Amino acid sequence: MTSDATTGDATSPDAGRPLVEVHGLTKSFGDLHVLRGIDLSVDRGSVTVLIGPSGSGKTTLLRCLNSLEVPEAGTVRVDDVELDLARRPTRGELKRLRATSGMVFQSHQLFPHRTALQNVTEGPVFAQRRPVAQATAEATALLAKVGLADKADAYPHELSGGQQQRVGIARALALRPRLLLFDEPTSALDPETVGEVLAVMRDLAAEGWTMVVVTHEIRFARQVADHVVFMDDGVVVEEGRPDDVLGDPRQERTRRFLQRILDPL
Repeated sequence: MTSDATTGDATSPDAGRPLVEVHGLTKSFGDLHVLRGIDLSVDRGSVTVLIGPSGSGKTTLLRCLNSLEVPEAGTVRVDDVELDLARRPTRGELKRLRATSGMVFQSHQLFPHRTALQNVTEGPVFAQRRPVAQATAEATALLAKVGLADKADAYPHELSGGQQQRVGIARALALRPRLLLFDEPTSALDPETVGEVLAVMRDLAAEGWTMVVVTHEIRFARQVADHVVFMDDGVVVEEGRPDDVLGDPRQERTRRFLQRILDPL
């Protein structure tokens, strides 16, 4: 289920402009400097994969794109919504930025007392004020899209981890976002269910969704990513095409990280 807002309209003035631009982003938690002047550009219809060790700032960067975290300095732009942290943003500005993207979390975060269908309709009905019948029809189609047409009435405890994560993807899509954000979507899953989630993500990439993905799934990054960003200690160490960053990295720090991930013994 794509839309002009997802893939971009080739005839619009912004067609050649990146969907996401971040400049000089900094974020601290007390004395801990998590992001140290991050620059990032994400083209429309592309898949950008963020890799790096734990604590490198990947998830915080993702949350800044969604305004779940508010940086101290820098600028964040998603499509036509921009935050300039030269001054503290208003609640309305943060809400507008958040509305541009759909987030898929590591731990599903489904409402346990609601069915799969109700979880998917929650945002469109209560946050976006869409008619219930319309939201239900779209949610039903989205559950079918992620292979869960027969699980609409199931509660989260009746679903496997992989199925719960696919409901989470349908929930993000239901908001009709311009950008999809994935925060290590397979890290909490059993190995047997990782593939079903990655398959859905591959399909979304093939449809032209703009995606930023935090993951340790290097094979997925090789196959699907258009751009790979390696982060460490709150900075971008290296970025470029998957064949370059993953196949022939320039930086020694990148090489050491990939060696540890690909050959952990």
